[in-house]
Amino acid sequence: MTVRTWEGLTIPAPGTYNLDAAHTRIGFVVKHMMVSKVRGNFGDFSGSVTIAENPLESSAQLTIKTESINTGVADRDGHLRSDDFLAVEKYPEITFQSKRVVRQSDDEFTVAGDLTIRDVTKEVELTVEYGGAGTNPWGQDVWGFSLHTELDREDFGLTWNQALETGGVLVGKKVKIEIEGEANPA
Repeated sequence: MTVRTWEGLTIPAPGTYNLDAAHTRIGFVVKHMMVSKVRGNFGDFSGSVTIAENPLESSAQLTIKTESINTGVADRDGHLRSDDFLAVEKYPEITFQSKRVVRQSDDEFTVAGDLTIRDVTKEVELTVEYGGAGTNPWGQDVWGFSLHTELDREDFGLTWNQALETGGVLVGKKVKIEIEGEANPA
């Protein structure tokens, strides 16, 4: 792999890298009935990262197909695709476009950018941990990352809920986003 050293960190050479869908998971976690957590993921997405000469000037973009939501329960997935939540017929994609990168520590960065869900765009901050770079057994360059953030789904118009007799609500407002991934040269 063509790598370089930047401020003590071994990073990929400048260029554009596409997300490797076979080695990337876009997941989420939300509270259910105030007592447990439901996990899910999106299976259809594309994205790229353009590493700049100065890594802090790099950029990233991501497009997620909302129809691909999967929690492992068909009825729940159908409800999440409905107008109560993602309204996949009207809003077939969730998008992210980065705006700035700030280094927090040796291998941790904050990436801020515009996240659009339904017809609402808000700036969000993602905590990104750089995982390193290497070459796979087939000679392909790869580099990895983990990122996470937490959002209030109601900020994006996802306001459906149901009150519980015991107090509280059926679906939590806070959604944790967790992405583990690899990228390869475009």
